Amino acid sequence: MKLQKVSQSTSPFSGIFFVHEEFSKCGLLRLIDRQLGKRNNWGYGHGELFRTWFEIFFCGGEVAEDVQEHLRSTLENIPGNRVASADTLLRELKELSTEDTIVTSMSGKEYRFNINEKMNDLNIKSLLLTGQLEKGKKYDLDYDNQILEHEKWDAKRTYKHTTGYFAGIGSIGNRIVYVENRDGNANVKTAQAETLARMFRQLRDNGITINRSRMDAGSYAKDIIDTVSKNCDLFYIRANKSESMMEQISQISEWQKVEINYKTYEVASIPFKQFFEERNYRLVVMREESDDAQMNLFTGDNMIYRAILTNDHEWDEKQVIEYYNMRGASEKLFDIQNNDFGWGRLPTSEMKSNTVFLIMTAMMKNFYNYFIKKVSAVFKDIPSTSRIKRFIFKFICVAGKWIKQSRQWKLRLYTDRPYDQLCLS
Repeated sequence: MKLQKVSQSTSPFSGIFFVHEEFSKCGLLRLIDRQLGKRNNWGYGHGELFRTWFEIFFCGGEVAEDVQEHLRSTLENIPGNRVASADTLLRELKELSTEDTIVTSMSGKEYRFNINEKMNDLNIKSLLLTGQLEKGKKYDLDYDNQILEHEKWDAKRTYKHTTGYFAGIGSIGNRIVYVENRDGNANVKTAQAETLARMFRQLRDNGITINRSRMDAGSYAKDIIDTVSKNCDLFYIRANKSESMMEQISQISEWQKVEINYKTYEVASIPFKQFFEERNYRLVVMREESDDAQMNLFTGDNMIYRAILTNDHEWDEKQVIEYYNMRGASEKLFDIQNNDFGWGRLPTSEMKSNTVFLIMTAMMKNFYNYFIKKVSAVFKDIPSTSRIKRFIFKFICVAGKWIKQSRQWKLRLYTDRPYDQLCLS
């Protein structure tokens, strides 16, 4: 084999040039600079630094240092592009951070929360800018608390016997709309009503209203249910079993058989008065036979019971259960954030800076949703549901270089794939 080396600046990641261009053309660069203002020191603007962070991950990087180790030559080939150092990228996270808030639980325990309303507001505005959310339109929202495992100095032991944070996350479909960080050992119900109130307010301030909300049993508390009911039309919350609830369930005499996901269950509905005597809430109950012979002390049978609290009286039990079960899609969203967009490898040793990173990478994922939709319209082998690894192999990894002809920069790609048909903003 004979080898010939060429010293010309050819990049193996030339697809990133299209991401770079769309980031500016769609208005995201201007939005970030306008919302976050000027940095305290001279040099790079927030929009430039966000763009570099985005491009690191869109090229397969995982940490800020990848820009110096692997990607600087590629990114600096883009005409007019300025590429900051890893130190500058990490310093920006601290600049945009807010101080932690101490929250005291009902039992007197203190926990740290980190609330960054400016960054969350920027995230929502970026979704409006890219047309992924529309003012005046009603949406369905999921809320969950997600353990973010790490071993930084401020990590706290979680209920899963790991260490990390226990962030509260709101999502609309596959778009994260709100992130609020908290200590890993914080009880899921502690100050959750206040967290939800802030999330609903920021959405409402941006013209986004919520039709239906879904939440797991971590939101089953009087003050939380009260907050949710005031900020959406309908809600569906997994109910924690209690003695009074099980006694009420044991009085059900008529059960209806339904098939859900190819499995037969028995379902029924009863009025719910445990927290709110004056409100017309409903408990949708489903049961299935247990694999063991252990008897339930309250019902006198060997059935497994689950219940969903709702104010929806229009849907039947099967519809309520199937709609609630769809919230499992949020688990996939967290998996994508952990493995594709940096949540599994937090960059700093401070909760406040890591919160900025969580929201920024949520914006990154939202922008990815927007951009890959454009790509999938042209590249038939890149579905809009593709994970970022497939996107990098199929789109970003293409040899190319910038050349200057007639005082104009042109991108030369060594491929027959339809990059020329890609219509950017």
